[in-house]
Amino acid sequence: MSERLEPVPEVDKISFSGEEEKVLELWKKLDVFHSCLKQSKDRSRFTFYDGPPFATGLPHYGHILAGTIKDVVTRWAHQTGHHVERRFGWDTHGLPVEYEIDKTHGINGPEDVAKMGIKKYNELCRGIVMRYASDWETIVSRLGRWIDFRNDYKTLYPWYMESIWWVFSELYQKGLVYRGFKVMPFSTACSTPLSNFESGQNYKDTQDPSVVINFPILDEPEVVFVAWTTTPWTLPSNLALCVNPEMDYVKVKGKTDERNGTYIIMEARLCQIFKNEADYDVLQKYKGKELEGIRYQPLFDYFKQKESDGAFKVVCDSYVTSESGTGVVHQAPYFGEDDYRVCLSYGIIKRDEEPVCPVDDAGRFVLPVTDFNGIHVKEADPEIIKLLRSRGRLVQSDRINHSYPFCWRSDTPLIYRAVPSWFIRVEQMQEKLLACNERTYWVPGFVKDKRFANWLRDARDWAVSRKRYWGTPIPLWVSEDFNEIVCVGSIAELEKLSGEKVTDLHRDNIDHITIPSAKPGNPPLKRISEVFDCWFESGSMPYAQVHYPFEKKREFEDCFPADFIAEGIDQTRGWFYTLLVISTALFGKPPFKNLIVNGLVLAEDGQKMSKRKKNYPDPIEVVNKYGADALRLYLTNSPSVRGENLRFKEADVFNLLKEVFIPWLNAYRFFVQQVERYEKDEDEKFEFEESVMGKSNNVMDRWILSFTQSLLSFVHQEMAAYRLYT
Repeated sequence: MSERLEPVPEVDKISFSGEEEKVLELWKKLDVFHSCLKQSKDRSRFTFYDGPPFATGLPHYGHILAGTIKDVVTRWAHQTGHHVERRFGWDTHGLPVEYEIDKTHGINGPEDVAKMGIKKYNELCRGIVMRYASDWETIVSRLGRWIDFRNDYKTLYPWYMESIWWVFSELYQKGLVYRGFKVMPFSTACSTPLSNFESGQNYKDTQDPSVVINFPILDEPEVVFVAWTTTPWTLPSNLALCVNPEMDYVKVKGKTDERNGTYIIMEARLCQIFKNEADYDVLQKYKGKELEGIRYQPLFDYFKQKESDGAFKVVCDSYVTSESGTGVVHQAPYFGEDDYRVCLSYGIIKRDEEPVCPVDDAGRFVLPVTDFNGIHVKEADPEIIKLLRSRGRLVQSDRINHSYPFCWRSDTPLIYRAVPSWFIRVEQMQEKLLACNERTYWVPGFVKDKRFANWLRDARDWAVSRKRYWGTPIPLWVSEDFNEIVCVGSIAELEKLSGEKVTDLHRDNIDHITIPSAKPGNPPLKRISEVFDCWFESGSMPYAQVHYPFEKKREFEDCFPADFIAEGIDQTRGWFYTLLVISTALFGKPPFKNLIVNGLVLAEDGQKMSKRKKNYPDPIEVVNKYGADALRLYLTNSPSVRGENLRFKEADVFNLLKEVFIPWLNAYRFFVQQVERYEKDEDEKFEFEESVMGKSNNVMDRWILSFTQSLLSFVHQEMAAYRLYT
């Protein structure tokens, strides 16, 4: 029999997984992947960026799906005549790592870190970042993916961090960086603000208090405004009441034992406090704008001094709706975006004044809120309700089920809080971002045109600073009053300005370094304490992974933007977004040309896959049963490659094995048997001869060749369009 063909055993005597293990062993023995890279190094380049996962957990089906898509496309690019560098990346900084350390060592806030020392804290973080790295390499390799772990990049490498400094300094020089106070989503468990796209990652249905409070009019105390809130803990910070200027409001007299006062409420929201029309008499009607300026009795005296700035009056804004509540919205400007904007426009608070925020980074009340000092805001709700009831200010108290944002890392409820942050000006770039997005090709296209474009249209300035420790420090050295600021763009620049030798850029290595002030007699400049949001680090990876512009400058510029990237649909608000913002700000062009966005992989019941619930099979067990090829084909042939969600069913992987792989094997086995029969009966070697290809007059031969060429043409056409699902 031909030397090229080995006999094929019967299906029931073959292990698909076992055969794959033999192939992997051969690849390892011959170092096939790296040999291919060496062989192709002089070919034209196909550039691919690998989004860095956190190494604080093991790969799940979402990683396997995205990894398979990346492997299929980059193998195809290699096989069609390109050199394809495939570097694995690791996201090693930020909340995922710190949260693990905080949990393990009982760290509850900045005071605990200060006791331990930043150096020790960062050493602990560094110690766990690559805890699962070898498991990742084993699992990714077992799934047949060719990716370079030897030549990886990690966001903790000093050269990677230096490129991030360069990116930031470029944005700073372009006037795109500013310090401001903004009401932002805030994680009290992690003691840090989150960006808007981070806060949108983990909404949950939860139960909160639902209270209606009365606010007596100063000149007519028997008449009260009624305002509704689901955050009673914000009531001690009330500075105004807001109504919609164009909507109808009414003064009504209650006629029930429970509601017998005189209330001012939006007409469309009478149902909030009355069950029937017979329960009240309408005394007077107003447009919202007629109520503007009416003064009321404050709930608390903590901010009494604000009265001279116009506090404790009715203000108007169109953000108030008739969809819920009473149509009268209590304003706590340090805890609500709209509240902050409205109170700013009325001069109740000033843009340049430090917010008098009575809640600390851990979510506990501080002065001037004396009654609840030291209590966490979420624990203070019952105490506040109890106090308001005793003072006769509580109209209604209930519970409400609603969707609310939770911290994506600690899984605790977020609060909204005014904090000083460093921002990138994104809002002024909206048109450029949309134009750059138009120059990219997505599969499926609707994600680009609808979901992503809509996100870009609503893009807010990006808060890139985090009050944390394990991350790339923001390279700003400032005077105490922030009037003098130096933005450092490289290690060499810092060494020149400070006169100190620098080898590592983490906080414990540079926080002590000062830069002399340019103003004679002034104290030296100190670095701000914040580090970068880890999304800024991963969004900078096209430049930082090659240490641009300090190394490989020409090589990078020749290959930018990337030909291809791929990740899950959740990255429309994450990595895809930060890549585009930074690339547009730096170079005015998109960071990639082609993108495949996959849907989420859910458990069979449609729920999120959960280790705790054990509602999905272990990926390696599935591979051991059916082989990686079966799992790969199942994932790349599923709705998830079209941006839709996939309910993972192990039975469907088995069905694919039965309906595709076993028939393939049987067909090949039949072919090998026929070769064996031919060689025995005809006493001839069965060998391929290119010179006779296409010359047969046999109609079946011609049909087979024609069908094969049509298939090849179709595969080339669909792969050029990145449509793996066809």
